[in-house]
Formats: sequence, structure tokens, C-alpha cells
Amino acid sequence: MEPLGRFLEQIDRPLTYAAGVSEQRRPRVQGLGRFIRAQVTQLGVVSSADVRRQLRQLARLFHDYDQLGEALQRQRLEAAQAIVASLKEAAGCPEPAKPVSIGAGDAGEALAQPLERLPGVGPARASKFQQLGAPTVEELFLMLPWRYEDRTRLSSVRHLTPDREHSVLVEIKAVGGGRAGRRRLSIVELMGDDGTGLLSAKWFNQPYLERYFRAGQRVILTGRPRVNPYGGSRFHMESPHYEVIDRQGDELIHSGRIVPVYHETKGLSSRVIRTLMRRTLDRYGDLWPEVLPEWIRREQGLMPAAQAIDEAHFPPADAQAALLQSGQSAAHRRLIFEELFLLALGMASRKREIQREEVPVRFSGEGALQRRFIGSLGFPLTAAQRRVVARIEADLAGPHPMNRLVQGDVGCGKTVVAVCAMLMACDEGRQAVLMAPTEILAEQHAATVRGWLEPLGVRVELLTGRLRGRARREALAAIKEGAAGVVVGTQALIISGVDFHRLGLAVIDEQHRFGVMQRATLAGKGRRPDVLVMTATPIPRTLALTLYGDLDVSIIDELPPGRRPVETRLLRDAQRAEAHRLLSRELAAGRQAYVVYPLVEASEKIDLKAATQMADDLQRRLFPQATVGLLHGRMKPAEKERVMRGFAGGAIQILVTTSVVEVGIDVPNATVMMIEHAERFGLAQLHQLRGRVGRGRHHSICLLMAGPATGEDGRLRLDALVRSHDGFRIAEADLSIRGPGEFLGTRQSGLPELRVAHLIRDAGILDAANRCAQRVLAGDPDLTAPGHQRLRAALERRWTGRLSLMAVG
Repeated sequence: MEPLGRFLEQIDRPLTYAAGVSEQRRPRVQGLGRFIRAQVTQLGVVSSADVRRQLRQLARLFHDYDQLGEALQRQRLEAAQAIVASLKEAAGCPEPAKPVSIGAGDAGEALAQPLERLPGVGPARASKFQQLGAPTVEELFLMLPWRYEDRTRLSSVRHLTPDREHSVLVEIKAVGGGRAGRRRLSIVELMGDDGTGLLSAKWFNQPYLERYFRAGQRVILTGRPRVNPYGGSRFHMESPHYEVIDRQGDELIHSGRIVPVYHETKGLSSRVIRTLMRRTLDRYGDLWPEVLPEWIRREQGLMPAAQAIDEAHFPPADAQAALLQSGQSAAHRRLIFEELFLLALGMASRKREIQREEVPVRFSGEGALQRRFIGSLGFPLTAAQRRVVARIEADLAGPHPMNRLVQGDVGCGKTVVAVCAMLMACDEGRQAVLMAPTEILAEQHAATVRGWLEPLGVRVELLTGRLRGRARREALAAIKEGAAGVVVGTQALIISGVDFHRLGLAVIDEQHRFGVMQRATLAGKGRRPDVLVMTATPIPRTLALTLYGDLDVSIIDELPPGRRPVETRLLRDAQRAEAHRLLSRELAAGRQAYVVYPLVEASEKIDLKAATQMADDLQRRLFPQATVGLLHGRMKPAEKERVMRGFAGGAIQILVTTSVVEVGIDVPNATVMMIEHAERFGLAQLHQLRGRVGRGRHHSICLLMAGPATGEDGRLRLDALVRSHDGFRIAEADLSIRGPGEFLGTRQSGLPELRVAHLIRDAGILDAANRCAQRVLAGDPDLTAPGHQRLRAALERRWTGRLSLMAVG
């Protein structure tokens, strides 16, 4: 029976597929019929009389299949499935996984089932849906259209306008097919009539349509008509969208309505997604759980969740296309609110958990080391620095662990604030650690902190991957025994074998450069140490609420006296000689310069080649008297460190680099930042690059070199950077342009992926959702009330794993 079992496995899924989805699927079944008839003869030799009889019945079902109408084709498919089921039982084939029945099992199980279980999907198609982020029924429903097409208005052929999109209802008068061109592409053409004129349409390389369309059918065609130069009809359409209307009252899903358009991937068109979406919503849509308390739905004027899911995919007849397109329809608002509410609830819950934790040793308030440190600086702290230090003191004196984010532009004095916090830990006999994203930055931090603290009697140890042999063993011993009060390092701090005597404070610099797991590992080195996160990337308020909702946020919004802003100029490619003259002047004065190239994955090889050629040109032709270095992300770590050290030490005068320099180095003698193709960078990234200069006492300048293809919008964006030095205002503009994922780099930031909401567009909904979340937790902190069971389950299912990691920034 083994050959029979293999045969049945081969035909089972295509039959199930065709029975579940009609239209384009039938030609695949016709090919299957030829395969079945060919196999029956061979299988008859090794089969029993009963099996041979059933195989002959199966073959006859497909003898004239392609001449039948849809209703008879469906009957044949159902009969074929029944025969296959009987044969599989005889052959001892295992039963495949079945879709979860609506009547059996709970709604959560039905929504969590993989798409592969649905009729007409299968492993290959399921993998394509997974590429689009929809491996399950629940994720499929959350895969909302990215745009909508209004196909509600039907035009008559007589009133068609060339090259404008129209939908036309015609009766098919004739259908034909053939091949054309050297590649022998198949062409299917139909002629339709709506009573006011004739319209022809053709499709390329879709031969099954010749059998799909039949004379006498009514079909809606949507596309851009053109005047027909060949006669026969006044207009023709090429590859229009189509939908056959078989019966009055049938729901249209591809035309005659506002039609959802989805992101596609190879082999998965919007038409296929729409068909599956409608069928799956009909089967499982009513099972979508209602998780919002009734008082919130009433107060916020929100429709039921299941209705919102259905209407977001297939809007009702009275829906406004403009509101759908902008994500502001009633259905969208309901889904956006729920998503943001669950996120706000998760953040607030996590913050409450942290506040419940007890810390055995707290800051006594004496602060002798901190006072001596501030007195030794030779300059007063700014009001903003004093405000943030006072807030940290209050956190460290309280009974719960500190979890604070300090934001501030480059040069605002975050390092001084961090050292004040570290000395508070040292005052209580505990250790503090400062983790930086690169070895060179860690070494620079260590040198600065040593100069400040060792005169106060606080030992500072540096631990990086470069440290080897005896020096490493001595550093590890000092850390473990508690001789080192402050430890500065890189990711080497989080590997096994690095043990702290009594870690009390973890300071994480430029935090979103680290993966979330790395930050969690560092925080886990102590007995729930206090955590201080520092970033020079200004995070807009709306994004900070989402990304750092469980952290307390402080902002240093004041620069120290005497720090001059960096002059910023926007230059065209034709003004390159002016840029080179300025560069030459600064080099002659003994200064250094950066030349930065964009580097994006899609054109990485081209970008690297351009950066390499620029370095060669600067060295050989323009500045032969200077030493030019090249730095990019593909270099080995040791080579990268060698170049960065050369630039930091003054051996390299011009550093040609990709944006890896964004946070990796601090060179006060560098006074020029020249950014090639500045239009290809985000505004916040440009602001960060600009902050690499202006760190010393000399006047500094940033040159934004706009490429020849820069449009008017690109110039306006760059002009905004020329005019403003306010990092938070620049970040707000950048976030609105690029979105949160690209702004921070979602994979590294730990930002939960929002399927429906947009943090800028939906800022008002975010505020309302946050207020409601606070009210829910005020009355039921653990979500144990009977009315909150579904809410708790939804929160755990969607966010828990990610939110627990986000607690460390």
C-alpha cells in the first residue's frame, strides 16, 4: 500500500485547497486530474479490487471537469475528497491537522492556530504569510491593509476617461486566448458590453483566465482604460482587477466597494490575501475577544472589537475613504486604542512591580564624596544638572530600586551627573559600573573618571576585551574583592567570570546601542542594582512614553556656560571647492576633520566603494600633507580600534567614515564634520554626527553636502537642521518623517512592534489610553478582578516577554 499512500498524500492538499478557494485554483485541479488518470493504471496493478474501483471513480470525476460550471465543479471536488478519505483510511495514512472548529475548543485556541491549518493555505503559502508577519489567524487579522482603493463608483463605458482609474460592470460577450511575442507569452482577452459601448480587456501570462471567464457572465473590471487603436471597441484595459458577479446579493470583495490593499510578497497578491481574509473572518471573526472593560468602551465611544476587525478589512458601504486611508476611521480608532492601552497597561504594571521591590541599602544623604567631587571641578553645575542630581538622590534614598533615564544633548554634562550618582553608591560602600558601547569610548570615560576620582581615593578599573593576561586577572580580582569602587567597560563586563563584590549602581551610556538582553545581563550582576540609563539621542515625549514608560525620565536641557553651538552650512555639490578650502584652513591650524558617508544595506557595496575612493582622493590629490584614515563597519574590530586610536591621538588628521562614528569617539581637536549625501541620513542622526565636533574650545563647523538628486523636500529637511540646535525639536521632526522603528532601530531598541498604531499620528489616543490604564491599575493593581480576566490574558499574550526586558531601558 506504500505507493498508494504516497499518491494520496500528493493529491490531498491540492484537492482541499481547490475546495476551499475557487476562481484561479481550478486549473491546478485540472492538471491534477491528468495526474490522477495517469497514476490509476500503475496503481491498479498493486491494488485490491475495491481500491481499483475507487481509483477509477476518482479518475472519472476529472474526465470533463474543465467543461463544468462552478456548482458542478464543487460537487466533483467534494466527491473526490470523500473517495480520497476512504482510500486513505484503507492505506493507513495519518490524519492531517484540522482547523479548529468554532463549536469545539475555546476562541483563543482558534485564533492561535497556524494558518497552515486553514483550507487553501498549506506550508508554502503559510511561509509567505509568515514573511508578512502573520503566522496565525490572530496575526492575520492584525495584518491591516496599508491602503484602500475606492471602487464603489461604477462608470459606463460611454463616459470613460483615458488613463484615469474606473470600475465598469459589463456582460462578457466573448473570451479568447493565444500566445504572442518571441517569449510566447500567453494572452487572454475578453470583450464586454454594458449597453453604452464595448470594452476589451487583456491579461498576460494568466492562461487559466480563458477557462475562468465565460460568455454571459457579468464582471466588474477596474483599471485605467486607454483608447483602443485596433478597433472592435473604443477602449481597452490591460491587466485590470476583476470580479465575477454570479448571484444577486453576493458580497463583493475585489470591486464595487472600498477595497483593502495589503503589503504583498512574491507569490502572495492582495487578491489572494483578500480572499483568504474574507473567508477566515467569516469563520473566526466573531471569536475576536473583547478585552476592554465596558466603561472604557462607553467613555471612549469605541465599537465592539470583532466589528472593528471586520470593518478595518472590509469597510461598510457608508465608510469614508479618506478616514480609512489616514487610519482615523471608527474601526481603526478602536484597534489603535486597544493596542496602545495594552502597551500602557504593561508599562505601568512593570513600573509598579519595580516599585514593590525592596533594596537593602539606600543612600543615607551624607554624600561626602559627591560634595568633594563637585568642589574639585573648577566650575559650577548648571541648574539642569543640579535638578537631575537631586532627583537621583531622592531615588537612591527611597526604598525601591532606581530605574531612571537621563536624556541630554551632546555636551550637556551627562557624564558629570553619572559620576555624582556613582559616588553616591560608593559613599554607601557599594560599587558602580559604567558600560559604554565601544572600547575607545570606554577608555576615554575611564581616563576622565580616573582624573576626577582617584584624587578622592576611589579606585577606577577599566575592563574591555583588549585587556589580557596579568592585567586582566588583577582587574577581575579588584572588582570581585571590592577594591575597585568604580568599574568602566564595554560588553566585556557582562560575560561570565566578571563578578562584583557589591554592585549597587549600573550606568548604561548610549543605551539603545546595546541589545536589550545585554542590558538585562548587566543589571543582573548585582542584587537588584539601581539603573541609570544615559542617552544623547533626544527621545520625543510620545516615543519616550512608549519606549520608557516604566522608567522615570529626566532631561538635561541646558548647556554649560561658554559652550558654543556648531555652525551648520548646507552646500550643493557645485560648492565642493568651498568645503575643501574650509577643510584646508582648519588642517593648517592643526585641527582635525571627519568626512562621513551614508551606508545603507541596499547599496552597501557601492557606498563602501565611494567612501574608499573619497579617502584615496583626499590623501593623494587634495591633502597629500595630511594623514587620511578610513573607518567602516566591515573592518575587523582590532583594525577599527587602531584607526580610532590614531584619530583620537592626532596621528590621523582626516577620518573618512561611515556613521559608525556616531557615538564611538570623543576628539576635542576635531572641528569639521563634513557629511556627504546628507539627504540620505535621518535628522536625528545628522544631529548626533554634528555633536561629534564642537567638544573643545575652538569654533567648529558642520558641512551638509546635499547630493545632486536632493529634492525640494530634502532641502527643507536639511534647512531645518541648519536653523535649529534643539535636539528634541529635531527628534520630533525626524520621528514624524521616519517612524519609531527606523528612528531608533527597532531590533536593538526593544521597542514592541505596533501593528496598528502610529506614535505621532495617534499621540492623542496614546494619552487617553495611558490615563485609562492608570485608572484600571489604581483599582485592580494585579488585574485579578473577574471583569479583567480577558484583559490580563491579552496583556500576557501580547507584551509580557518584551516588557520584562524593557525594564532595563
